[in-house]
Amino acid sequence: MVADALRPVDPTGAAAAERETNWRAGYLPHVRRTTEAGLGCRDAALSIAAAGLESVHRQLRVVVDGEEVELGALRSAPAPAALGTETVTGSAEPERELTLPLRGRRLRGAELGDQLDAWVARGVVEPSCATAVRAVAAHPEWLALPGRTVAVLGAGAEMGPLTALLRWGARVAAVDLPRPPLWDRVLDTARRGAGTLLLPTRDGARGADLVGEVPAVADWLGGLDGAPVLGNYVYADGATNVRVSAAVDALTLRLAGQRPDLALGFLATPTDVFVVPGEAVAASQAAYAARGRTAKLLGRPLRTVSAGRLLQRAHPRDAQGPGIADSLVPQQGPNYALAKRLQRWRATTARAAGTTVSMNVAPPTRTRSVVKNRALAAAYAGAHRFGVEVFEPATSNVLMAALLVHDLHTGGGPAHEEPWQDEAYAAAHGGLWRTAYAPRSALGLAAVLGVGAARG
Repeated sequence: MVADALRPVDPTGAAAAERETNWRAGYLPHVRRTTEAGLGCRDAALSIAAAGLESVHRQLRVVVDGEEVELGALRSAPAPAALGTETVTGSAEPERELTLPLRGRRLRGAELGDQLDAWVARGVVEPSCATAVRAVAAHPEWLALPGRTVAVLGAGAEMGPLTALLRWGARVAAVDLPRPPLWDRVLDTARRGAGTLLLPTRDGARGADLVGEVPAVADWLGGLDGAPVLGNYVYADGATNVRVSAAVDALTLRLAGQRPDLALGFLATPTDVFVVPGEAVAASQAAYAARGRTAKLLGRPLRTVSAGRLLQRAHPRDAQGPGIADSLVPQQGPNYALAKRLQRWRATTARAAGTTVSMNVAPPTRTRSVVKNRALAAAYAGAHRFGVEVFEPATSNVLMAALLVHDLHTGGGPAHEEPWQDEAYAAAHGGLWRTAYAPRSALGLAAVLGVGAARG
């Protein structure tokens, strides 16, 4: 799939991907190339996205009526049975002011503005992110998303907007696996909130399995009132992540055929490869030049001992203009990289076709999926030593929900010449784009420095 994505614009890169004999360990440069090959040419970036998606839908297989067919068949396959709807209405009053939870406090008004300024000054978020959040704070009437129904796929996910949207009084259609404990938590959130929760049911059971029920879920969502927003917040471990992400993409195409007014919402992972603006490149170079005495003394021998792998510059000394921020983490694996790349490709092609798309880079966050990986948990615990701020889930969720609200009220944000600029707009990368060192070259040291804190 990576080779197919590259083939229209980078045949050499496509051939290199096809020759890779150890994909599990060697996928990083090939995934990076799918970003690099589109830099500087809008048509090239769109071709990569379209070719990658075509390959996904052609090569992945599904079973329909007992026959194995291409994934694309789900666009028209009949639903075996229709899903019912359960409605839950919250008992609270909608919040009429944007507040941001941070370290046990709720920031509002001037305090919120000061925090945004501090994040921008430290390079934790892009200035456009702070601008977008300020716009939402200035328009609290946006928070409830009047006239819209937001489908939250992966309703139980830690990195999702469900709780914030329900507190703000929005209408939310929640989709997740039919697991009673999960729905107990979601229903409790809905009852304590101020919005309206819609959930799919079948034979008295709540929920639906996206991997096996694309036609039914798409038809259910297509029949709901309100301008539809399809929010993709699904996650699973390993190869299941590719399966569920591909299923959601098939659902997206089917639902778009039913509802031309469909808007799309995604969260981009910060641990990926992005083109970043020249301002971020310059900030990274300045951070490298401003290293302390100890960092300079230790840097050279560490690079020598590690054959150049440790504490590399994030960008060449004389680099100008847009640059590449490569934050891929090998521990997350190629399945995770493909699942997230699939979402970025869909966002790119949908936006080019005129669809309202909200895809914002989320900050590194201490989610359960991260902290259960010892190496990642330790690296996150030590990340602050390298200018990277790791967020708590409650903060990330509200911040990203506010950006979703902004995008839906502004038609997906400002128009840009190239797709990478759409991805860079309002990014909350936690500092990964502006840190002095290439993130992967500092990951091991961050883990060593953070191992004690991670265990605590």
